[in-house]
Amino acid sequence: MLAYILNISGWLLLPFMDGIAKYLSSEIHFIQIIWGRYFFMILVSFPLALIFFRKEIKFPKSISVQLFRGFFLFLSTVFFFYAISIISLAQALTLAFVSPIIVTILSIFYLKEKVGIHRWSAVIIGFIGVLIIIRPGFLEINFASISAIGAGTAYAFYIIYTRKLSFIDSPVVTLLFTGVVGCILISIILPYYWTNIDLRQLLLLILLASIGALAHFLIILSLRLGEASKLAPLGYFEISTNIFVGYVFFNDLPDIWIYLGLTLIVFSGIYIFVRESKSVNNTN
Repeated sequence: MLAYILNISGWLLLPFMDGIAKYLSSEIHFIQIIWGRYFFMILVSFPLALIFFRKEIKFPKSISVQLFRGFFLFLSTVFFFYAISIISLAQALTLAFVSPIIVTILSIFYLKEKVGIHRWSAVIIGFIGVLIIIRPGFLEINFASISAIGAGTAYAFYIIYTRKLSFIDSPVVTLLFTGVVGCILISIILPYYWTNIDLRQLLLLILLASIGALAHFLIILSLRLGEASKLAPLGYFEISTNIFVGYVFFNDLPDIWIYLGLTLIVFSGIYIFVRESKSVNNTN
């Protein structure tokens, strides 16, 4: 039960980080926000890791896989933070939820997994959900919507590399290394977008990064207490807080089409997780 509470708590916290990022995007460039997210996340994460996971902090065994994983999470963050600076939190997150669908497709080529008719059906249903949200031909498809889908796609690659690392490096090492990679990458382009920030904006960046670090550590702690396959679908709880933050702070309320598309995407994702869990259990 504790594993479920920790996992859900982590996912429910993340939209508050996104909400702060969206708020700040009206004042400073989203690239600068991403830098704050990575830089201050490292400052917050290292003390937490030393307190709770001291024995697990070791140098990564697979540098190349860690680099690719960190790069794709960084790419996903760039796409997503850009998207939420333009469109609503709910629409951006819903479109980014295509990641389990993309993972199913990528697993054929990268993990050599066999995908049957049931999982293909779920992929098609999820794709229909995406089409319902962006409504090509009825609404102007802006770059922000495409960017949100790009965030989900990049996150899918991140998941693929995370699976490869699951039996190589500690999750804590992977989290810290990912933060370092992201911080280095964003620091390369930061000088082109940097503007002076005031104390309020600095404190919000620190709060944003702290919420992100705490949320990810709660999720990691939950994975130590429960099975990943059973906890994975709980990630969809994120949309509930996402809608709440969007409505309360930005007066963004999803329309019926977003709810309908979200329902199909969530159904598709959960069905894929269930099928994967069954296939894993059958091979054990």
